[in-house]
Amino acid sequence: MWALLTLYQLLRRTMVQAAESQPGTDPDRCGFTIALQTARDLLVGADGIFEQGIGEIGRRLLSALSPARRARVSTRTVKSPISRYAERKLDGRPDASKAVTSTTITLLPPPVPEPALPTTTVPQYVGPGQTSTRMTRVLAILQEEPERLWRSREIAELLGDVTLVATYRQLARWTEKGMIKRVRTGRYAAITQETAPLRDLRKR
Repeated sequence: MWALLTLYQLLRRTMVQAAESQPGTDPDRCGFTIALQTARDLLVGADGIFEQGIGEIGRRLLSALSPARRARVSTRTVKSPISRYAERKLDGRPDASKAVTSTTITLLPPPVPEPALPTTTVPQYVGPGQTSTRMTRVLAILQEEPERLWRSREIAELLGDVTLVATYRQLARWTEKGMIKRVRTGRYAAITQETAPLRDLRKR
């Protein structure tokens, strides 16, 4: 393992030195595969190993430079062929490749600091057959605005006596019991009670 890491660092250093021999050349344009194959050929032939300057590896790298990288349009994202979320956020990014002719930088003010949550959770003792006071409070909060998608941090701030990690665990436990529903990751809502239609008693 250490031998592989040493070889990797030596090849990367050679690539940087080769790029620096031509001012204005980005080291990203040097191909690692070319450097690796050239080093392997020199090792097998035992030729030009102690050559001064950029050497044979550097000459091959400069003779087969990759084109300059284009400016990035979108941020790096993990592309998944199957996504559970079909909706795409309207964040202003283009759907296809687009030539970048200018760049605008907007300085935004810093966000308002969020209130600090407690460092420890206040223990809550629930006797047999009793309902958790914290759970009752959360259900009341969600029922007040049934259409709202609540974040875990918002619920923790309203409770005031529980940490964010403990809130995650309790919300997950209550979701498994069917008391609340998780719409998507980190968003919870109240379970609306749907009234079943009355049956036609005349058919009996």
